[in-house]
Amino acid sequence: MHRLQGRTAIITGASRGIGLAIAHRLVEEGARVCITARKPEALAAAVEELGGPDHAIFVAGKADDAEHQVATVTRTLAAYGSVDLLVNNTGINPVAGPLVDADLGAGAKIVGVNCLGTLSWVQTVYRAWMQEHGGSIVNISSVAGLKPAPGIGLYGASKAMLNHLTQGLALELAPTIRVNAVAPAVVKTRFGGPLYEGKEAEVAAAYPMARLGSPEDIAGAVAFLASEDAAWMTGHILVADGGLTMTGGV
Repeated sequence: MHRLQGRTAIITGASRGIGLAIAHRLVEEGARVCITARKPEALAAAVEELGGPDHAIFVAGKADDAEHQVATVTRTLAAYGSVDLLVNNTGINPVAGPLVDADLGAGAKIVGVNCLGTLSWVQTVYRAWMQEHGGSIVNISSVAGLKPAPGIGLYGASKAMLNHLTQGLALELAPTIRVNAVAPAVVKTRFGGPLYEGKEAEVAAAYPMARLGSPEDIAGAVAFLASEDAAWMTGHILVADGGLTMTGGV
């Protein structure tokens, strides 16, 4: 399918894992992509995987750095002429444990990257392209943002805020810009490793689908929301969780 033929996407946090899987899926569907992350070597290798500069470019930098965001949008416009899609995939979770013992400095960093950094990306892309031309934005959230998740309370709270930002932006930017989110449960990536490594069978047993998620599962959901197949959807938090939340789990 070529649902995204002629479109250009910026995907943050896309040198590996879910972000890279999203980049592959969007390229397969006809889009050109600019991927971002901190490490240029990993990004360069990812661009080669994606087919080189006819299909993909990269800009390295910190996701919550405003100058990096502007440079990325400028580079994307110079290379491909538009920024029709924005996928905010970057997220961090540097601390775990009870909220009552949480490091507030780490909490501020989590909110800064997961929420305010995402909002800043939206503002930058909006001012540079989408304000005049429209587009589609997909934020990567988490089922931890839907209800309390023991041990990752700060991360879950940041994703709850991201869900609220998604819906607030959807109201403000309609009808020309759609804003949605995908909320995964545990996905088999390096980022998600601490939640399942050494106990995958036990964790997967709680899922009605009897397995953990793959990056490709999330990429398919993102491609749908980014495409015209979801043209009448905005402000939606699409849960991709193998049925976990139906059982009361997170």
